[in-house]
Amino acid sequence: MAILVLAEHDNASLKLDTAKVVTAAKAIGTEIHVLVAGHECAAVAAAAQQLDGVTRVLVADAAAYQAHLAENLAKLILELAPGYEHILASASSVGKDTLPRVAALLDVAQISEVLQVLSGDTFVRPIYAGNAMAKVQSLDDKKVLTVRASAFDATANGGNAGLETIDKVIEARTQFVSQSLTVSERPELGNAGIIVSGGRGMGSGENFAMLEALADSLGAAVGASRAAVDAGFVPNDLQVGQTGKIVAPDLYIAVGISGAIQHLAGMKDSKVIVAINKDPEAPIFQIADYGLTADLFEAIPELIAAIKA
Repeated sequence: MAILVLAEHDNASLKLDTAKVVTAAKAIGTEIHVLVAGHECAAVAAAAQQLDGVTRVLVADAAAYQAHLAENLAKLILELAPGYEHILASASSVGKDTLPRVAALLDVAQISEVLQVLSGDTFVRPIYAGNAMAKVQSLDDKKVLTVRASAFDATANGGNAGLETIDKVIEARTQFVSQSLTVSERPELGNAGIIVSGGRGMGSGENFAMLEALADSLGAAVGASRAAVDAGFVPNDLQVGQTGKIVAPDLYIAVGISGAIQHLAGMKDSKVIVAINKDPEAPIFQIADYGLTADLFEAIPELIAAIKA
């Protein structure tokens, strides 16, 4: 039962999500191949070779794959598809852009946001913003799956997979023009062990400096609710929730966040949830492990001072 996993990377380093998707693949079968498509990505391929459970790494190294355009990747995967029964990718922006195209070209149904693998054809995925779980069985010859990486632990290193070069270069009509990225020394939101998130209660974007100071004292990432993003307090790449990033850190600190269903869907799997809100009836307290009913503008400076003491 051969499985193809699309690697998530930036052409220089392999993202942790790939190791988590490999864990999901290991629950399906033992013949796991990782596709590394990019440009000047030898370091990424070497990292993929070390993932436990991976038996082969396929490398497509060409300028056409540098920007990871879905049109190019989907057609490349289509070329490789005859040799695989399962095709997996992280439910990231790249995976969610690429695999639906692959499924359409293969004329099969995609199963999205897989949280659990029950067997080679049966999976668990969330519905109704995560308020219910659906057990889905696929009878298609090829299973195309996006995996919610936060639901799986990363597979360990220690593997020694073989390397195979893919010479097929696919040029799509779509062209990469530019991208604007938020540069930060803090941990990446999707892989952070601790996340400090702010909501509409922060009042303004300037007040997020307080959360950034708290995050820096904890070595944490900074997140936000959709309400804070829509209000223009912070850029949308910090959004946690159903329409943002799905996270499951060891510690999630929600500050000034009421707890709308949209937000809870993105963070309720966190190991420990701490809520700080002046409204004792805020829904966030229903799922929080620890709650503090207080004015955040007093509580956060006191918390920072206590951490530094």
